[in-house]
Amino acid sequence: MASKSEATTHFIIERVAPLFNKSGYNGTSMSAITNATGLTKGAIYGNFKNKEELAFAAFKHNVDTVVNRIKVELSSISSPIEQLKGLIGFYRKYRHYTIDIGGCPIINIGVDANHQNSNMLSKVQEVVERLQFYIEKMIFKGQEQGEIKAEIDAKHYAKRIFAAIEGSVFLTVTMNDDTYIQEMMDAIDKLIDNELRS
Repeated sequence: MASKSEATTHFIIERVAPLFNKSGYNGTSMSAITNATGLTKGAIYGNFKNKEELAFAAFKHNVDTVVNRIKVELSSISSPIEQLKGLIGFYRKYRHYTIDIGGCPIINIGVDANHQNSNMLSKVQEVVERLQFYIEKMIFKGQEQGEIKAEIDAKHYAKRIFAAIEGSVFLTVTMNDDTYIQEMMDAIDKLIDNELRS
């Protein structure tokens, strides 16, 4: 069972995570944080040493929300190539899944942090590398099980697929047009069938 301090920390993160995701580090004021939580500035800093530590925790919370949903979506799929297809299916509904947290945390915080907060940008870069490696592992497993061509460069395709996903998410949100992501997911599905499948 969580202690009172742990429960308060979790409460603060849950309340402010969408704020940081929508408004960015500089755009999220202390007054917005205290309004969202109903706590005083002193109570906030009793749980976090500074605003940056809180922003890191908020970003991690938002990323974990997305990653945990992906894990749930793929948990019943044993075939690596079908897991890849399942991942693409997840991103077809990505806007729906991320609406409560204020959109894609990688894009929102990555754009906000670039040229403004190198520490936060490093956190985003770590997450991008982790998610790309997640795709790379699916491809490796597919190769081991004979579902994916042995000559395929797993890292190259993982980067290519992830870049296509995030680019289409960015354009879908920016243009408020779901066809960007739907058409790109169609293209990735074809890539999996035509270039990866053995």
